[in-house]
Amino acid sequence: MTVKGLLAAYAAGSLTPTEAVLSALARIEASNRPEAWILRVPAADVQARAKALEALYDAQGSAVFEHMPLFGVPFAVKDNIDVAGLPTTAACDSFAYTPDTSAFAVQRLIDAGAILIGKTNLDQFATGLVGTRSPYGAVRHSESPLRVSGGSSSGSAVAVATGCVAFSLGTDTAGSGRVPAGFNGLAGLKPSLGLVSKRGVVPACRSLDTISVFAHDVDDAWRVLCEIACFDSLDGYSRKVPSLGLLRSVPRIGVPERLEFYGDAIASRAFATALDTLTTHLHLPTQAIDFEPLKAVSALLYDGPWVAERRAALGTFFETHHQAIDAVVAKVIGKAEQFSAADAFNGQYALADLKRHAEALFETIDILIVPTTPTHPLIADVQANPIELNSQLGYYTNFVNLLDLCALAVPCQRRSDGLPAGVTLIAPSGADRRLAELGARIQALFANGTETAEAVTTAALIQPLPFQESTVTLAVVGAHLRGQPLNWQLQQAGARFVKATHTAPGYKLYALANTQPPKPGLVRSTEQHGQPIAIELWEVPLRSFGQFVADVPAPLGIGTLQLAEGHSAKGFICEPSAVSEDSGARDITLFGGWLAYLASLKANPKANPQADTQTNAL
Repeated sequence: MTVKGLLAAYAAGSLTPTEAVLSALARIEASNRPEAWILRVPAADVQARAKALEALYDAQGSAVFEHMPLFGVPFAVKDNIDVAGLPTTAACDSFAYTPDTSAFAVQRLIDAGAILIGKTNLDQFATGLVGTRSPYGAVRHSESPLRVSGGSSSGSAVAVATGCVAFSLGTDTAGSGRVPAGFNGLAGLKPSLGLVSKRGVVPACRSLDTISVFAHDVDDAWRVLCEIACFDSLDGYSRKVPSLGLLRSVPRIGVPERLEFYGDAIASRAFATALDTLTTHLHLPTQAIDFEPLKAVSALLYDGPWVAERRAALGTFFETHHQAIDAVVAKVIGKAEQFSAADAFNGQYALADLKRHAEALFETIDILIVPTTPTHPLIADVQANPIELNSQLGYYTNFVNLLDLCALAVPCQRRSDGLPAGVTLIAPSGADRRLAELGARIQALFANGTETAEAVTTAALIQPLPFQESTVTLAVVGAHLRGQPLNWQLQQAGARFVKATHTAPGYKLYALANTQPPKPGLVRSTEQHGQPIAIELWEVPLRSFGQFVADVPAPLGIGTLQLAEGHSAKGFICEPSAVSEDSGARDITLFGGWLAYLASLKANPKANPQADTQTNAL
């Protein structure tokens, strides 16, 4: 029950959406976790949705996958997220209402072909990291029923971990999209704030909330994010977050100088083993960082005025229906009475100062790696000591949204007692793709015991999110093609591959002399023997295009190319003097493209006097 597994089976004709949803419904019954669900879509409606998708497939064939990238994929949503026609309870029946429209993100998933199975349990009003604060029952861990499943997105994590759905939506304010992922061996993707619209979400702290994604692996979670990461002008907190490109060099990794596990030696050993494996196999350089400023930020969330934002989210309901609110939740939210408006401003001032520490930190590192959770308590222990043990679980998560960072929980090697364990990657806003690329490699490393070629390929498939900014279409012809030595410059610029195509007829291609790495020169021919030349089109963010152009060395430049499709695009051109008769350049037009020319050198390296230099650079 994975996104890519289902899509592959549909494409191969070995599975139908009806068979997939029947399997999902059967797994729900077999999982023996009824408390993970608050309500389920009626089976007849789920099957009708599957049949409708099958009819689309019959009519459109494989083309249906192009406009429905999540065709037939079963999913669930946390029950503080609206679904049209279904009650939204936020785990409080007295609060429940039935919306006419689905949350923006949910509707995008439905439009992408996903099949909603139901709505999942949560710590009431998304207040908690344990999964025990619900009138619908404490959600038990997916494997060890005496352990907490993590919260507040408890049901969403367990629904995926038990194989009932391929992915689910949660929400994350203080770690609710990461802690349950870590406990249940899942990828938990917490996007940059504003990247995903939260219109149609019952707020906990509206300024800090974000929808999160649970999936079996990072690649699946990224596929889902690609569908829901879209600017929503009707959500005041939605943003067009500028995406940061990939790093050329190995990322600089920060690790807290002093680690806290609250006496859990098994958790401590699991993290140490994971970190040692990462540094050994992925050759990640690590450096110790001062974690104290981040702890100070965390303290603002529950011990500072931000708890008043939770109180504001409930409005008069907190007073008129106080008895309907879970006692622990009411106690946490009730702390808002301790803070004044002046305290709220003073908290903002303190946070602004602490943000400067975080900014300075991420000038010295690219990614912070922390344990996803410091320990894994029993349900009974949490019920006996609900506030303190819940607080412990937020040690490595609470500061993230306050500092406008993105994060990704990744499963790693299990603890010695058999429980899942993992790490969380944290980086500045906009670095979501950087985290996903590294996260995919980390997950594959622990799944296979070593980093395989397949793992590298999976990481490479983590494409940029759909652009929500101005871009330039750029045609590349040589060393910037996929797999070539300068392609990293496009990746660093945050560019997205569009397609392989050709120029219009009338171009000539030359292997330039004395260039490192070897490069071709493309020129428009005024003679009759020019021809179409193979190129790739890439979409480059306009904000990074200027730097990209500035780095192009002579005799190359960026001009305008005519394409086979009949329109033009910016692309690499060459100064005529570099391809003159006495320049040493070789006319390779007849090969039709740079890759075909390189292949000829491999087959016959003595065919060209520059062959040794060029083949060695491949």
